[in-house]
Amino acid sequence: MMNTTLKAILLTSMLPLAANATQELSPWYVGGGVGINNYEPNCDQKTMKSCGTDDPYAWDLFGGYLFSENFGIELGYRDLGRAEWVDYGNKLNDVGAKGMTLGVVGIWPFRDRWSISAEAGAMNYTISNNRQWGSEYYSDSGVAPYIGAGVGYNITDNIKLAAKYRRYENLDENKWNTLEMQSNYWGLELSYRFGSSAPEVVAAAAPVDSDNDGVEDSLDKCPDTPANHKVDSNGCTIYKEVTEQRDVGSILFDNDSATVKQVSYERIKKLANYMEKHPRATVLISGHASDVGKPDYNMALSERRAKAVAAILIDTYGVDASRVTAKGYGITKPVIKGRSAEANKANRRIEAHVTGVRKEALIK
Repeated sequence: MMNTTLKAILLTSMLPLAANATQELSPWYVGGGVGINNYEPNCDQKTMKSCGTDDPYAWDLFGGYLFSENFGIELGYRDLGRAEWVDYGNKLNDVGAKGMTLGVVGIWPFRDRWSISAEAGAMNYTISNNRQWGSEYYSDSGVAPYIGAGVGYNITDNIKLAAKYRRYENLDENKWNTLEMQSNYWGLELSYRFGSSAPEVVAAAAPVDSDNDGVEDSLDKCPDTPANHKVDSNGCTIYKEVTEQRDVGSILFDNDSATVKQVSYERIKKLANYMEKHPRATVLISGHASDVGKPDYNMALSERRAKAVAAILIDTYGVDASRVTAKGYGITKPVIKGRSAEANKANRRIEAHVTGVRKEALIK
């Protein structure tokens, strides 16, 4: 009755082994192993006269379910190989045990991918001979307890190779009461666990933006940008071009003269230096005259004055001619109206009006 019940339990337990892999490691695994088995006591049973040549090669197939990473249940089928002996009737005999097993397994990882294991369970065995040397056939079954230990190494998250030892007790032939055996098994097992490891979730480090311009340091090609500046994808300030005009002052002339006084050269040189520092700037040299004489004459005189200053900028100080414009305005733009001595002196002049292009940072 006990054997029938155990068989039913084992067969029922096999049903869930068809589980498919999921996105995480499944609790289900399957595997197989091969090894060497030694029945004992060896050749000292009451029916044994001398030992024959054993066939000790054993194998097993198994499947298991892990309730946790450290504890599970395992169902298997094991063949423990065969032993031979000569009985006192000088007949060559053999015997082998095989059958279903059910046990519990404990697993303890101890270093990187290494682990140790311990197990205990029962084998619903059948013990029989081959009856191939003229000996009488016999067969019996029973339940034998076993214990075991092992060392395993995870080749991958799914595949484990383990070295195993198991000890089986009470492999007895009770029908004729001729055999009372134990068994020691050493072997290697390869198992496969279904599923795949869930990817480790690593919290992304918060990007560092030292200058608070909205571009993290690893991408920022312009560190220390002011926080209120608009920046491009490289973290560099975005500029706009601004056109500005400035009056750099007047240069005065004598009455009815277009000759530039020597004292005025210093002011013209300063204008040239500014033009050199601002290569996109242009200048308008405007000439003017006092309200003395005919307007047409004064218009021509004012233009000669403007051209005289422009020539010094170009010829003496090397400013490109394309950046310099000279134009006469005659008496049309006096700084002081009238014909007084003060007005005449102030109006005999040229003025320099610089138009520059400068970059201005865009502000958030």
